[in-house]
Amino acid sequence: AACAAEITDPKDRRYRYPFTNCTHCGPRLSIIRAIPYDRGNTSMAEFEMCSACAAEYRDPADRRFHAQPNACPVCGPKVWLAFDPTDDRLADPAARDAIDVASRLLARGAILAIKGIGGFHLACDATNPVAVARLRERKRRSAKPFALMARDLEVIRGYCRVSPAEAELLSSTAAPIVLLDQLAADADLDSGLRGLPQLAAEIAPGQSALGLMLPYSPLHRLLLQDWERPLVMTSGNLSDEPQCIDNADALQRLAGIADAWLLHDREILNRVDDSVARVIQGHTRWLRRARGAAPTPLRLPSGFESAPKVLALGGELKNSLCLLSDGQATLSQHLGDLEEARTAREFERTVKLYQALFEHQPEIIAVDCHPDYRSSALGRRLAAETGARLVEVQHHAAHLGAVLADADWPLDAGPVVGVIFDGLGYGADQTIWGGEFLLGDYRQWQRIGHLRPFSLPGGERAIREPWRCLFAQLESVFGWQQCLDRWGTLEPIQRLQRRPLRVIEAMIQKGLNSPPTTSAGRLFDAVAAALGVCVDGIAYEAQAAIELETLARGALGEVGYAFAIDHGDSRDRSDSNERNDRNDRNERNARRWQLDPTPMWTALLDDLTARVPAAVIAARFHAGLATAAAELAVQAAHRHGVGTVALSGGVFQNRTLFEAMHKALSERGLQVLTHRRVPANDGGLALGQSVIAALAPGAAPQSPLRGR
Repeated sequence: AACAAEITDPKDRRYRYPFTNCTHCGPRLSIIRAIPYDRGNTSMAEFEMCSACAAEYRDPADRRFHAQPNACPVCGPKVWLAFDPTDDRLADPAARDAIDVASRLLARGAILAIKGIGGFHLACDATNPVAVARLRERKRRSAKPFALMARDLEVIRGYCRVSPAEAELLSSTAAPIVLLDQLAADADLDSGLRGLPQLAAEIAPGQSALGLMLPYSPLHRLLLQDWERPLVMTSGNLSDEPQCIDNADALQRLAGIADAWLLHDREILNRVDDSVARVIQGHTRWLRRARGAAPTPLRLPSGFESAPKVLALGGELKNSLCLLSDGQATLSQHLGDLEEARTAREFERTVKLYQALFEHQPEIIAVDCHPDYRSSALGRRLAAETGARLVEVQHHAAHLGAVLADADWPLDAGPVVGVIFDGLGYGADQTIWGGEFLLGDYRQWQRIGHLRPFSLPGGERAIREPWRCLFAQLESVFGWQQCLDRWGTLEPIQRLQRRPLRVIEAMIQKGLNSPPTTSAGRLFDAVAAALGVCVDGIAYEAQAAIELETLARGALGEVGYAFAIDHGDSRDRSDSNERNDRNDRNERNARRWQLDPTPMWTALLDDLTARVPAAVIAARFHAGLATAAAELAVQAAHRHGVGTVALSGGVFQNRTLFEAMHKALSERGLQVLTHRRVPANDGGLALGQSVIAALAPGAAPQSPLRGR
């Protein structure tokens, strides 16, 4: 607040200076190259402090005492505008009105690349549909929602509902992007009737929520000070590429997107994306933990103080790494998807950086069991080079470990039932898991239940094309011919008939690139496709499931569809179904619960026949899955004598499912453990790997507990 006051005070020497900071604010992780954290080891080393700044820096009573990025207009970094990617200093870097000019350009419909604290943003007027459409086209981002930045809470409240907890989160020092419900577009709430310009429809197509943040740096505060409407503030990159952090790189890579660049000469050494969170049941739930939140250490339950040092390398998507030592875990900022070559290279560099910054020489290196993950390959290489023990941790066991550590579950508190719903993870039986019920703690676990398996025809293509999941589900539970005989006139069935089903069916029958899965995420995709959501394909991860939830929130309160629960007292029912023999080859004679969606599909297709609205069907699916999964968890808890259920995995970022399941479990008297400090998605995976590996016996890869 003090720095914010200075930049708006014409009498202050830092008036309108965009790099004003103190020990309570400003950059840290993005500017450090080595320890100790002294100015000489940061990108501020080239800026020698003037006498006034040096006096502040040396004064123990000053809030800028040892503030390493301390600067002012006399001695610090400069900001300027560039209009041509061939020259980054066309505008006078000494001019103090560059930000004002940038603001006026945005008001005229321009797209600007803006260098912030941890990377570049691409910005435009969120109420200008032409500018927003142009940004989508240039950035090659056809549907994924854009984040917005607004001057203050008053502007945000003109477009979204903001609870006290959400207002507190928005205004916190972390200043994350917060997902907020849009105000309803009825007569008394419509923004246009309140004199506010309407947001462009292309901001968040198919969504009922918007991602908004407040200005988190002086540069952003100055840029937005005259704006009574939001700006789009999306990552400065082409889709699927890492965010630009370097001037030259941004001028080159964003040349086809930006009309101008607002640049500065404080080098960003380490990319730090915006954090993303939402408030559910009054508590912050992180979706992406980065700027403002990482790498703040997480205190672990008592007993981890004596554990060996662990380096955990996370998964392939939403990667973050984790250092465990001295009873705490240091989870890195969100690093992104390692499938992209630039991100994979940055991941390796960040591993070295964190080991150097925290003087961390691991005794154990923890990795995912997936044989092809880049993070796991790096872990194997580092273990071979350093002699550290390599511990492989199964994906969903790591999710369980993450939520236990997040919830501060004591080491000696005994096992819990873990419900782990996500898109996919490499199973202990070498199939794709994703709808799992586990019994375990930090030291041991076993798989006690799962969603009924089905095939993924085309493998990764089935993730991008939800209609494949729909066909595989219907073929699995009914057989395609029976489905045609009973529901062949329905539009979703007719749409499937226009697909190359003979080829797909042959792939499934022969097991050709059609791995079996128990994925909850893919079940959501199948239901979405049945309702005409993302029929031809998705443009970004989890789009079908997100839009399905948006539909469901328009009809909350519906009684859910039934699911069948096989209690595991005999062989899985599906073993007697010839169509599923190939899917269940690893499930024979298993004494596990199985959540079977067959009755759900029967009711859903009958509802489509009766022309029940899609929103009602979506709501019934969410309610039914929550009720059935909670019931299975309750029965498992009673059978094994435990009183606690833990929820983890990316599917539990779905607020509708999470709230319904949390309520159902709580009403049955069970304690429910959930994520509050790290994401439920793979962004928290490394934390779970680290705590499990720290307690793993010997050097052997971790394996599931057999029997109990």
